[in-house]
Amino acid sequence: MSRTACFLPPHLLRRLAELDPAAATTLVTDDAIRAARAAVPPTVLAPVRAADAPAWTVHDAGGEQELPGRPVRSAGERATGDVAVDEAADGVAASLALLAEVFGRDSFDGAGAPVLATVHFGQRYVNAFWDGTQLVFGDGDGVLFDRFTKPVDVIGHELAHALTERTAGLVYRDQPGALNESVSDVFAACLKQRLLGQTAAEADWLVGEGLFLPGVQARALRDMRAPGTAYDDPRLGQDPQVGHLDDYLDTTDDNGGVHLNSGIPNRAFHLAAVAIGGRTWEGAGPIWYAALTGGQVGPETDFAGFAAATVAAAGEHAEAVRGAWAGVGVTAGAAPAGAGSSQPAPAPAASRVRVRRTGGFIGSAVESVVDLDAGGLDAETAGELRELVGRVGALPASPRSNHPDAFSYEIELGGRSGRLAESDLDPDLRRIVDLVLRNGQV
Repeated sequence: MSRTACFLPPHLLRRLAELDPAAATTLVTDDAIRAARAAVPPTVLAPVRAADAPAWTVHDAGGEQELPGRPVRSAGERATGDVAVDEAADGVAASLALLAEVFGRDSFDGAGAPVLATVHFGQRYVNAFWDGTQLVFGDGDGVLFDRFTKPVDVIGHELAHALTERTAGLVYRDQPGALNESVSDVFAACLKQRLLGQTAAEADWLVGEGLFLPGVQARALRDMRAPGTAYDDPRLGQDPQVGHLDDYLDTTDDNGGVHLNSGIPNRAFHLAAVAIGGRTWEGAGPIWYAALTGGQVGPETDFAGFAAATVAAAGEHAEAVRGAWAGVGVTAGAAPAGAGSSQPAPAPAASRVRVRRTGGFIGSAVESVVDLDAGGLDAETAGELRELVGRVGALPASPRSNHPDAFSYEIELGGRSGRLAESDLDPDLRRIVDLVLRNGQV
């Protein structure tokens, strides 16, 4: 079951790293955080709230990377005047209110777990994530991205990963992983529309609106109504999300394209919400929540299985929901499309060390290569890499299930190659990733 969630996906961080070293730094930072959290059981990470404890607390990391940081505001306390602190506080409070007042749930675990959030994490940190313990938000890079607390749906998206973790437990790969991402976007849409008082027909259906800074040719990070149209910028490229099963992306990147293929169930939810009519959080939202928590959806559920669960939960709206899924090419209960297969890569040169990293809230990819015989590295770095590569044994052919919004890797070490989840990285492999991403060529 996944316990770490980050906001940026794999088609963007490759672009970002080419433009700004802060993006590559963010990737390396995320490694260490998730590795430290990966082995801790969820029951330890999220204790039930004591009777006198606040429902939520926001901490300030002060530009450092130590979590949780200094507590600065808790439930019932006044605004601080720090924009990021107060945005996080308002967003968490609104998310918990949605869970309680609409879905009848006491926090993400159903048992009143306290929600912790940290802002001002790291320097120019371009991500947000849930790590099984808390929500963490960076301030953006000041070039492309603004504060990750600015769009309230980013906050809702990350908290919903905790909800999915504690209910259906959808594994973070291929179709179940795309559903995991989509459920977070569904919750985010319900949250945003509820705060704005919009109906399904009135809403813009954008996720992450306001995250990009002025000058970036982007309306948002994702468009649930029209996947693949949220942005088209020379620095970012064109939004690669798909919105129909015919266009399903069969890839090893991004844990099987979880941020790209999530556009398919996202659009199905939009179609259902509009067909049902009225306010999304009162119409289609409770149907999706009932499907997620009703016992029919489990860790390996695919699009068709989730569609069947939503139809079963829809009551008088069953045909509207069935038609919404048909509109994206998914038949409730049908066999899933193939996902995640790929041809083996050709054997690399013996001196070649390659790291390809995908994932994060943006869903972007970064790839870097060094040649230990080419003389492009300083002697100290080259020597350390040679020693590390010599110590590493066999690499796994496929990764364990990764955490939501976390990163996955393809690593080539001379004549060996493998695919790894974040939790698969031991200290030697983590150091190799760091050195290659910082010193290699894209």
